[in-house]
Amino acid sequence: MNAPVSSLPVLTLENACLTLQGNAGPVDILHGISLEIEQGQSVGLVGPSGSGKSSLLMLLGGLEQATSGSVVALGQDLTAMNEDALARFRRNKMGVVFQSFHLIPTMTALENVATPLELAGHADAFKRAEEELRAVGLGARMHHYPAQMSGGEQQRVALARAAAPRPAILLADEPTGNLDGVNGQAIMDLLFGLRDRHGATLVLVTHAPELAVLCDRIVHLRDGRIEGETNPAETRDAEPRVSAPRVSAPRDSAPRDSGAVA
Repeated sequence: MNAPVSSLPVLTLENACLTLQGNAGPVDILHGISLEIEQGQSVGLVGPSGSGKSSLLMLLGGLEQATSGSVVALGQDLTAMNEDALARFRRNKMGVVFQSFHLIPTMTALENVATPLELAGHADAFKRAEEELRAVGLGARMHHYPAQMSGGEQQRVALARAAAPRPAILLADEPTGNLDGVNGQAIMDLLFGLRDRHGATLVLVTHAPELAVLCDRIVHLRDGRIEGETNPAETRDAEPRVSAPRVSAPRDSAPRDSGAVA
């Protein structure tokens, strides 16, 4: 799961804080987060519910604005950008995958992947969308609508959509959270495969230790603060790993799955 890593920081946070307005007043979500992520690295954000994992990912993607401190992505200060500039930056430089698939129900898989590329001015939008859908094993499902696909297949469409612009940064918030174990493993294989194929930096939020250990680094959060960091390679070297068999996506079709699980 390791890709070549450059020493150039792609993402840098310095003393970043996030405070949001709640019904009872301001709520401090993140406290003095400082973090550097280098080009090509994969980083897992872990911690208990409410620790600030997803909020930190939102800061990295410019989906939330830091209340104080700085957030720099690819040399650009996200805290200095307005909403339009942030949207353009994400469109051109980032791919985001959520736990919920966020597909447009009236569009086919191909259209869901191609439309953002068209809006960004890519002349080869549909050709590129086809390539990415085949890469995630959906060559035979391109003209199906989301309601005609299983949960695992819909998440593969979301992965193809995130990867199609060839982003420098991939952000994933619990990408396997709505899937069963077998389909979750397949999605993680595909996510890391896309990272390797495009040379992107990957940051993912997960509650699953067996997924976090696939990353180059694991950052542990608690109560809105970074409480430490571990190197998964040391864990893998020290203990024999026991896990379910790895499952790769078929080239042109995908098995039906049970979708969300309780």
